[in-house]
Amino acid sequence: MNQNFENIREIAQQVAERNNLFLIDLIFRGSETNRVIEVFVDGEENISAEDCALVSREMIKQIDESDLIKSYRLDVSSPGVDRPLIFLKQFPKHINRMFEVEFNTADSSTTLKGKLISIEDEVLTFKTNKEIKIKFKDIIKAKVLVSFN
Repeated sequence: MNQNFENIREIAQQVAERNNLFLIDLIFRGSETNRVIEVFVDGEENISAEDCALVSREMIKQIDESDLIKSYRLDVSSPGVDRPLIFLKQFPKHINRMFEVEFNTADSSTTLKGKLISIEDEVLTFKTNKEIKIKFKDIIKAKVLVSFN
């Protein structure tokens, strides 16, 4: 399964990139006879159901042509708000949204809740009761907070 997993990860990566998206995560679950492959993709802009369907069709075609897995179900979706952002290029579309960010400081780590107000190079600025600048490389985990206003 490890080699199949790596081959399918490579297919997912290539298909995502061809469609101006990026692979966030790939999960294999189930048994050999009832395999489920979950693929999470994102983009610099919001992605649509059509984007996910296109990635799914292209991946199925390549997996079947390669005869990597006999029986499987492929689920392709965006990461959703419950998943942390992992690439810098995921952040710009979330400017003016609230975040919970865990990040490294000089001697430890800390967590803040604040609004992402700007991004310059690899420095993100969050507004709490003051502005806090955080280098992307110092972010341990960042999640968009859902607001029902």
